[in-house]
Amino acid sequence: MSTALYTHPSFWQHAMGAGHPECPERLDAIDEALRATGLMAALTVVQARSATWEELRLAHDPAYLTDVRERLSRLTGTVQLDPDTAANPHTLNAALHAAGAALQATEQVLEGRFRNAFCAVRPPGHHATRRKAMGFCFFNNVALAARHALVRGGLRRVAVVDFDVHHGNGTEDILAGDARTLMVGLFEHPLYPFTGVPPLGPNMLNLPLPAHTGGQEIRELIRAQWLPALRRFRPQMLFISAGFDAHQLDPLGLLRLSEVDYGWITEQLVDVADQHAQGRIVSCLEGGYHLGALARSVGAHLRGLMGA
Repeated sequence: MSTALYTHPSFWQHAMGAGHPECPERLDAIDEALRATGLMAALTVVQARSATWEELRLAHDPAYLTDVRERLSRLTGTVQLDPDTAANPHTLNAALHAAGAALQATEQVLEGRFRNAFCAVRPPGHHATRRKAMGFCFFNNVALAARHALVRGGLRRVAVVDFDVHHGNGTEDILAGDARTLMVGLFEHPLYPFTGVPPLGPNMLNLPLPAHTGGQEIRELIRAQWLPALRRFRPQMLFISAGFDAHQLDPLGLLRLSEVDYGWITEQLVDVADQHAQGRIVSCLEGGYHLGALARSVGAHLRGLMGA
C-alpha cells in the first residue's frame, strides 16, 4: 500500500495578507521540492473533499460553527479575526477542505486503501479550540480526524502526536480527559499560545522545551517519554500535527531541530504504528515558515512515512 498526499486548489487561495508567514508560498515550496526530488511520483495524490458542517461538530461547538459560517461566507475582502488570524473570501472553502482532507484520509487509511497519508493543507488546525479560531487556525483538522476514527471508524484508542514549535492548545482543549485518546506533544516554552503547562488532562503528555533545545536532546526525551507512553497505550491509529517550525532556521521559534531529526521522529512513529496500529497514520501540516527548511523537512517526513 502506498502513502497518499491530500491536497486541494483552495489551499492556495486562502491568504491572510501581504507578509503573513502562513502564506500560499509554503505549499509551492513543498510541491516544488517533492517534484525535484522525485518523491511526488512515488505518492498517490488525492484531491480532498470538503468536510460537512455535521462532521465539524465532532470537535467544535455548534454556536461557534454558526458564527464562523455567517462571518466567513459573506466576505468580500479580508477581515482580521485576531492579531494573528485573518480570512479572505476563499478561507471558508479552504478550511472546509483542510478538515475534509483529514477526514477523508482517515476513512481511506482505515479502509486499507493507503498505508498512511500526509495532508498538505492550509489553513492549519491545531490552535483552533472547540469555540475559537486562533493562531492561523479555523477548524482543528487533527482533532476532527481523531474523533472521526473513534466515533465513525469504530476504533477504541487513537494517539495524537504534535511536534509543532507551538503548543497544540486547540487539540488539547478538544481531547483532554477523553480516555480513548493519548496526546503527546513537544513545544517551545514560553511561547505562543503560552499553554500546555500544566496539561489539561491525564491523557496529555507535554514536553515543554526551553529555547535552543537541540535535536539530540529532543530525541532523548522522545525515547524516554513519548515512545514508552505510546507503546503502553497501544493506539489503533496515529494522527500527527506535523509542524516544522521547530526547525533551527524557522523565524517563529528557537528550537533547533533539523530535517534529519524530523525524519528520525517520523521513523519512530511509523515503528509504533506498525507494532500497534497496522501501520495506520494520518499526518496534517501545521506550521513551518522558512520555505527551504519546510520543504526539506516535509520531504524527510514523507520519506519516513514511505519507509524510503
